[in-house]
Amino acid sequence: MSDSTTLPHDHTQAILQTTKRVAALLKEAGVPFALAGSVAAFAHGVPARFRHDTDFCLCRSDSDAAVKALTAGGIVIVDAPEDWLIKGRDGDEEIDLILDLAGRPVAPELLDRAETRAVDSVRMPVLAPTDLMDSRMSALCEHYCDFADLLPMARMLRESIDWEHLDERHRSAPLPDAFLYLLERMQVIPPRKEPADGHVPDDDT
Repeated sequence: MSDSTTLPHDHTQAILQTTKRVAALLKEAGVPFALAGSVAAFAHGVPARFRHDTDFCLCRSDSDAAVKALTAGGIVIVDAPEDWLIKGRDGDEEIDLILDLAGRPVAPELLDRAETRAVDSVRMPVLAPTDLMDSRMSALCEHYCDFADLLPMARMLRESIDWEHLDERHRSAPLPDAFLYLLERMQVIPPRKEPADGHVPDDDT
């Protein structure tokens, strides 16, 4: 029996189909993007444990072109209360076009770091492992503190992630810091270095 966070196989395949469809429309329109979220983790080799949507990062300056391309391709754009994303629907599947990731506007440099990976046989740009983990750790808060998705990702991608960078960025945030401490205790990552001056860096540095 699957748990409540794992989608049935047919729904998982539907999310993959939507991902491929959106990627094809954005590529055809020449809109730079990178796949994010749980489908991006899957593209890097992490076992499928999808949420109920597929996520794409793009620069705010390209958002109008992205909406035009998706609308022309039959994707329904729906109103979103958040100002940092655009939401769409492809049948029953939800699509998030993310304009701000990990507390920062999506920048061309983030997209330039993306790696081309196959998603169910279709190649597309996918967030680099460090940026992907950064985005997932930044989402941790008192209302969402589930390490179940992050732990297998950390184990699978640990050799590809810049843990020192993530430690510097997240050490001052209690929940991401707790996750890094857990990884350290489980020997998934090496012991973290203490700041030379004893100062805990701010998480926006």
